[in-house]
Amino acid sequence: MDDDSSTYQLKVFIFLLATLFIFSCSKKRNKEEASSSPEIDSIQEWLAVAKKAQELSYEDRKFYLEKAERSAGRLKNDTTRVNQLSNISLVYKNLKDSLNFRKSSANVIQQARDARLFMELGNSHWDLAHFFESYSVLDSAFYHYEKALNNFEKLPRDESLQSIGIMFYNMARIQDSYKDYLGAENSLYNALKIFDELEDYKRIHNCYNVLGVISGGMKKFDESLMYYKKAGEYLENLEPSESQNLVWINQNNIASTLMRMKEYSNAIDTYSKLLTDTKFREQDPDLYTKAISGLAYSIFKSGGDLEKVASLLNEALVVTNEQGKEQDLARPKQYYAELLAFEGDTIKAIQLAKEAHDIAKETYNNDRSLETLQLLGQLDTANAKSYFEEYSKLNEAIQEEERTKRDKFARIRLETDEVIEKNEILTQEKQVWVGAALALILFGAAFLIIVTLYINNSRLKFRQKQQESNQEIYNLMLSQQGKFEEGKQLEQKRISEELHDGILGEMLGIRLILSGLNEREDEASVTQRAGLIEKLRDVEEEIRTISHELNNASYEKFHNFIVSLEDMIDGIQNSSGISCSFTFDNKVNWDNLLGDIKINAYRIVQEALKNCVKHAKSKHVDISFESVGNKLKLTIMDDGVGFDLNKGKRGIGLRNIISRAKKIHAALDIDSKKGIGTTITVTIPAIYIDSDAVERKEVLNT
Repeated sequence: MDDDSSTYQLKVFIFLLATLFIFSCSKKRNKEEASSSPEIDSIQEWLAVAKKAQELSYEDRKFYLEKAERSAGRLKNDTTRVNQLSNISLVYKNLKDSLNFRKSSANVIQQARDARLFMELGNSHWDLAHFFESYSVLDSAFYHYEKALNNFEKLPRDESLQSIGIMFYNMARIQDSYKDYLGAENSLYNALKIFDELEDYKRIHNCYNVLGVISGGMKKFDESLMYYKKAGEYLENLEPSESQNLVWINQNNIASTLMRMKEYSNAIDTYSKLLTDTKFREQDPDLYTKAISGLAYSIFKSGGDLEKVASLLNEALVVTNEQGKEQDLARPKQYYAELLAFEGDTIKAIQLAKEAHDIAKETYNNDRSLETLQLLGQLDTANAKSYFEEYSKLNEAIQEEERTKRDKFARIRLETDEVIEKNEILTQEKQVWVGAALALILFGAAFLIIVTLYINNSRLKFRQKQQESNQEIYNLMLSQQGKFEEGKQLEQKRISEELHDGILGEMLGIRLILSGLNEREDEASVTQRAGLIEKLRDVEEEIRTISHELNNASYEKFHNFIVSLEDMIDGIQNSSGISCSFTFDNKVNWDNLLGDIKINAYRIVQEALKNCVKHAKSKHVDISFESVGNKLKLTIMDDGVGFDLNKGKRGIGLRNIISRAKKIHAALDIDSKKGIGTTITVTIPAIYIDSDAVERKEVLNT
């Protein structure tokens, strides 16, 4: 009963798993269908036209984008719809249509938020942050980077870890630009943990590079130099084609830091080593001009060759002008002004310093503006006061702006923390409700399972009682059949004795009398007597044969179980035409076997013979039942077509044989080969109802 209950529970569990599997497959199939539907194909075609059809006017390209946007808005699948709308917003961004890009992005964010699609929501905020950063609206860029970070952190770690690291890195760059050095360092340390775990050497280099910039901004030049050198170590793990430009930047940063530390000799060596690369000027002219300007200034400050200094600065000015990068002229002009002032050409020095200052103001290079104002104050003593006042105002404005930005970043983080806290509270409340709902569902399921198990247990008990009743009926039938067979055997024995002792005696007397008549010597009497005597001898022999057969059968045939098997085998043999032979061990007290063994052994033989008739096409079947030690061995061997045990599924007949063998704890072995036949061997534990009686009978038999 316990095995049946466990089987039922296992079936229920398998059914639930199968249901979940089918549901997940259906969901996956729907997703695949959604990603390859005709509507998606049309949207992709319209987007391709809008992006690549350069010959079309913007209005025509916008027409296709609006068409794609309307079609995407009608998609039923939330993830597919949001992804398509996000692709459309990126096309607006590439076409420099900032108004429609922001409008489309806002729509994507709203729909992604409603559908709780955190990956899509994070990517949309990321796109907006990049957009604002490209327009130097850094506070808005920082806001969206942080929003993107918060959404990525809600995803499984393995899906979003790299995106989280990139958001920390981007936030750090913006924090550094507003001299929020503490916040920038914290963001970079978080990014470094992630990139180190991912073994992303290029981004690890980038993080250490920004840490070097931050330390330089705080005048911690030793620390800055250490970070730059650390960044350079990670470049060794990259391919040369990927790391070449980064190596140049890293060497320039190290040389620039050495120059700021006034270690001019080391700076000159580093710059000179960097400039030995013949590909440097051709592949990165902007960085090249910075490097030769730095080298010139280091040589100037170290008291080196002034002609070489002038030559390098002139080259920097020429290359910068060739590239059309007027915004980069402030540095070499400032350095050249200091050189001219040193050489005594104050007028030209002031002129170059003013040009450098104007360029710095136009490009919002506040650090360069402060340096040029300070230089002008030193060179143009007549106007030193006005330069000092301008310097003070600019410095105060920069500090105020930086404070405002830092406060804004702090408010953004505070607001984000508050939102996170509120979300956590809502999440906790939701978890409580979900937990309560799950508890109720589990309680209902448990109640249903208990009721179902109770019903099934009741059914099993009823079946068990039925089985016990059937066993009693079967035993009664066997008992009655046994009594009938016993009476039949007694009657056979009586007839045998009567034939032997009565008829044979009389026949013997007649033969003796007739033998006495042999004294007559007439030919007719002699011939007649001889014939009669011969006939009597034949009758005597026939009666003796019948007597012996009847007497032997009475002892050889066992009533009940064996007789039932023989009758069943004979019945199948007569009805099917199959030749059957049945042998058994006559030393075994078959009637004292446990009822379950007799019933199941009987059914196994019956089922095997049915298979021989229906499937095996057998001509002859051998059945043997023998005792082997403390076990009984039942063997059924046919000469049928056989079958492959490793292929195909088992039929109900074979399953019934296996089931019945398990019920009596028997070992079942089936050996079958195509074209040879099948042998079924069942090894059964010999369990008797009255073992003492069996032992007494076995002693008597021996």
